[in-house]
Amino acid sequence: MQDSLYVALSSQIALERRLNTIADNVANAGTVGFRATQIKFEDVLTGSGANETAFVSTGGTFLSQAKGAFRATENPFDLAVRGDAWFALATPAGQVMTRDGRFSMLQTGQIVSVEGYPVLDAAGTPLQLDPASGAPVVSADGFIRQNGQQVGAFGLFSFDPGENFTRYGNSGVIANGTQQPVVDRADTGVLQGYVEDSNVNPVMEMTRLIMVQRAFESAGSAIKQTEQTFSDAVKTLGSR
Repeated sequence: MQDSLYVALSSQIALERRLNTIADNVANAGTVGFRATQIKFEDVLTGSGANETAFVSTGGTFLSQAKGAFRATENPFDLAVRGDAWFALATPAGQVMTRDGRFSMLQTGQIVSVEGYPVLDAAGTPLQLDPASGAPVVSADGFIRQNGQQVGAFGLFSFDPGENFTRYGNSGVIANGTQQPVVDRADTGVLQGYVEDSNVNPVMEMTRLIMVQRAFESAGSAIKQTEQTFSDAVKTLGSR
């Protein structure tokens, strides 16, 4: 009897975490470069044979690999990543990976993110341009030219956020492990004058929200029924 109560409670804990994930995704449906968080759960078995009971694990989060839609901005400092790669930023938390390519150039010539963090090249060095040479021209392979001269290149990195990753800022992910520079790959590059919108599908997330709410209510009803059965059993045994 108690096992059924614990199973229902573990289900509610998992559903609450799923609910928080959905809420975060919906809140960032309009965040440039945002990758939706997905979560997977596994059964945790206890006992054996006829006494075997399956509980729901707390779950592990991972990033959706779906690409967001490209949106034209005509801003020469806006870049969208084409393919499976990430920009790198230097932040107080260390190197952060992002798909948000809304950059700008400071008066010093340094290229920074929308939050003011330096953008890195493939060697992990902050990008520095000539502020007197105007807006750069960025080719599909990420190389930067000013006045027809190559002056640098945006770093693109292959990166696996892994399970239970840590977000940073609007759409960044703290880089744990090794990030490999992406070079000489025809399927990977950048588009100047574009940004990548969030890959969150609001309609799908709202559908999931309704399903989670119904499942949570169902688990709550199971808990109440189990508690009532347990209470009735105690009363029956206590009256003897």
